[in-house]
Amino acid sequence: MKIGLYVCMLFLSLSSLAQEKTDKLPTYFGLQVRPIFPTNYIGERITTLSGDGFETTISQRLGYGFGGTVRANITKLIAFESGINFTQRYFDLDVAVPDSSVYGNQNMTFVEYDIPLNALIYIQLSDEIFMNASLGAMITYKPTDTRVQVRPDGDHYFALYGLRNNSVGFDINANVGFEYRTRKSGFFYIGGSARVPLQPLFTYAAFYNYDANSVLLSGDVDGSYLSLDFKYFFPLIKNKGPQFLKGPIE
Repeated sequence: MKIGLYVCMLFLSLSSLAQEKTDKLPTYFGLQVRPIFPTNYIGERITTLSGDGFETTISQRLGYGFGGTVRANITKLIAFESGINFTQRYFDLDVAVPDSSVYGNQNMTFVEYDIPLNALIYIQLSDEIFMNASLGAMITYKPTDTRVQVRPDGDHYFALYGLRNNSVGFDINANVGFEYRTRKSGFFYIGGSARVPLQPLFTYAAFYNYDANSVLLSGDVDGSYLSLDFKYFFPLIKNKGPQFLKGPIE
């Protein structure tokens, strides 16, 4: 509950910041959504553990993220971008005890929240089309651990865990993309991102029990991924009619 309240307060403060704009260096507020593609190009998509006749594999699948973003222009070609994002990760879990011909599988989800802190540079290609690239850090928050069970036929039992090493972490992220700008309809952005964590996403722990025999395996899961980013920034709308007059102490 507390983290949800903190996220809402930060989201509202970023929204109010987006409304404090000037004609020379405006600030924009927008929304974004992104499919997430785990890949072996920048990390390990599959983690395999084995020992004492017990084998298990955790494989990352396609995930997704969405959230709000704020872009504050520093100059006409340089900006600072931040926001709040929710990220849902999906995993396939396979377990096996080959000597006993025991096999099973299960799915696992893992949730993250993140706040990117990016420096962004524009390259103007035409009156309405811009290319931009950004690089920065990302503050991440992992609210909970996760756990699933697998019970094949018989007395074989598997308990599979995704255990956080730390609730708060830091990642490196880089982005490149193109945007189409209009005065009345806002900005439309499409691009790609690469995210490289500075620590494992979580520790995968797999417990196997049969009668009086038990085995525990554990290993780190890499959280690196590539994503396809879609963003929409709302247009700046000037208020018409009489404006609020500041008081003598403002």
